[in-house]
Amino acid sequence: MLTKDLFESVTNRIIAELEAGNPPIWIRPWKSTKTGGIMPRNFVTGRSYSGANVLLLWAEREEKQYAASQWLTFKQCQAKGGHIRKGEKATPVVFAKKVTVVEADEEKHIPMLRVYWVFNVAQCDGIVPFEAEPELPQETRYANAHVLIKASGAHIEHGGDKAYYLPSQDFIAMPPRSTFKDEENYLATTLHELTHWSGAGHRLNRDLSRRFGTEEYAGEELVAEIGAAFLCAHLGITGELRHSGYIQGWLKVLKNDNRAIFSAASKAQQAANYLAAYEVEEVAEAA
Repeated sequence: MLTKDLFESVTNRIIAELEAGNPPIWIRPWKSTKTGGIMPRNFVTGRSYSGANVLLLWAEREEKQYAASQWLTFKQCQAKGGHIRKGEKATPVVFAKKVTVVEADEEKHIPMLRVYWVFNVAQCDGIVPFEAEPELPQETRYANAHVLIKASGAHIEHGGDKAYYLPSQDFIAMPPRSTFKDEENYLATTLHELTHWSGAGHRLNRDLSRRFGTEEYAGEELVAEIGAAFLCAHLGITGELRHSGYIQGWLKVLKNDNRAIFSAASKAQQAANYLAAYEVEEVAEAA
C-alpha cells in the first residue's frame, strides 16, 4: 500500500463515521472494558506507537474487539517463536524515515513516510500478551492529572459557562468544577484547553496556516481533541471528549485534504508530549 492510498483510506473511514453520527475514534478507547492498557504498544520493544498510528490501531482494536493493545510485525512474531494464524490480515501503520538529499552543495534531511504492517497479538499463535501494569486507583489518576495542570503554570480562571483559551491574554477560562457532570469531564475539558494553550508562539508555536489554511480554526480544534485524547489515555482519564459543534468543520477539513488527520495527529502528539513532560518532571522532583 502506498502512503497516499493509506491517507485516502483512513480519511474516508473517519468521514464515513462522522457522517453516520458515530463518535470519532479518538474517544472510543474508553467505551469498553478491554484489558491490557489503552495506548497501543509494540509487543517486542514495548514502545508506544504515536501520532496517527495511535488512531489507526485504536480503530482496528475497536472494530475487531481485541483484548490487548499489543502489536508486532510478521518477522517479530516469527522471531518470538509464534506464527500468524491463516487468514489474518495485517493493519497498516506509518513511520518517517529521514532521507538525505544534496541541494546546492547543502545536505538536507527530508522525512519520507513509509507504510509497514503489524498484527495484534490476538492474531498470533504461540505469543502470550505481556501483563499490563495495573490501573492506578481513581484518586491517584485524578491527582496526577491535577499535577500536570498545575505544573504547566497555565493561567486558569474559573467562572462563566464556557471553556476556552484566549490567545491574546494567554489564559484559559473554565466554568466552575461544580457545573461539570463529574471530575473526569472537568479534567478532560481542561486538558483540551491546555492543548490549545500549548500552541502559543512562545511554546510550541503551532502554525496551522500551511496545512489547514482557511480551515485553521477547525484544524486547531481537531488537534486539541486528539491531543486531549492522548493525554487522557496517558493519565487514565475517561471523560467525554467530543465537541459536536466542531464536526461539520472537521468534515470540511478532511474532505479538502486527505493528509489533514495525519498532520493533526502529529501536532496533537507533540502537544501531548509537551504537556505530559510537566507531570513527569513534577513527580520526579517530588520523589
